[in-house]
Amino acid sequence: MSLRCRNAGLGIRAARSGRLVALAASTVLIVACEREARRFQESPPTAAPTGDPLVVSDLQPGPTVVVSNVEAPYDDNAWAVSEGKSLYNAMNCSGCHFQGGGGIGPPLMDDEWIYGSEPQQIFASIAEGRPNGMPAWKFILSTQQIWEITSYVRSLSSLIPKGARGARDDHMMRKPAEASTPNARPKKSTAPQ
Repeated sequence: MSLRCRNAGLGIRAARSGRLVALAASTVLIVACEREARRFQESPPTAAPTGDPLVVSDLQPGPTVVVSNVEAPYDDNAWAVSEGKSLYNAMNCSGCHFQGGGGIGPPLMDDEWIYGSEPQQIFASIAEGRPNGMPAWKFILSTQQIWEITSYVRSLSSLIPKGARGARDDHMMRKPAEASTPNARPKKSTAPQ
């Protein structure tokens, strides 16, 4: 056997082992790289399930109605919460709610919510509006955008997981960063509606 044939055989084996090493390295990288699933263009659920009324208060006429809770689709998605923050500022929500601290509109960082702190209740407030000043945004924003703002508003009162809350702003802050507030559960407001 000539020297050239032997070298060609070694080259083929080296190429095969190189491909095996590259395949093993890419497999390790794919398996080791578990990141947050970013759902950019999914269709979120509707604000309230069909047939179930949206309950704002425990006080209601007639028998007790059992309402199924709707999970907010973006409460665990940091990217969507930051998009909600951008939309919150772009739609000038801070003009009335003053970065969540309240002003003309009610505060969004306290533990008393007039219309409820559940995701479907916040969604309904944004989409349908409320008396005495809250405009309806359902004609301007998509359902996905309203859910993103809903998740951001819930992050202001620490109602979503800490890992999904927005990071601090890079400028001087008037309020604490959403990620630095402790988890809390709002209570129903006793204020008249």
